[in-house]
Amino acid sequence: MDEAVGIWCDRCGEAATTGTHPGCAAARALEPPRYCAHCRRRMKVQVLPVGWSAVCVEHGELRG
Repeated sequence: MDEAVGIWCDRCGEAATTGTHPGCAAARALEPPRYCAHCRRRMKVQVLPVGWSAVCVEHGELRG
């Protein structure tokens, strides 16, 4: 949850305040976000050899 700060976990989609989500934090070191941290919508994710992009229809695009 380092790229997007919000009320939802960007990997599992659960409330970010319900614990530390250690499994999610470990997975996010290698994987792109799957949920928008602001609105909990599932994002369209594309993984490329040089990085990734994740798009929320409401909040736009993240890259990594």
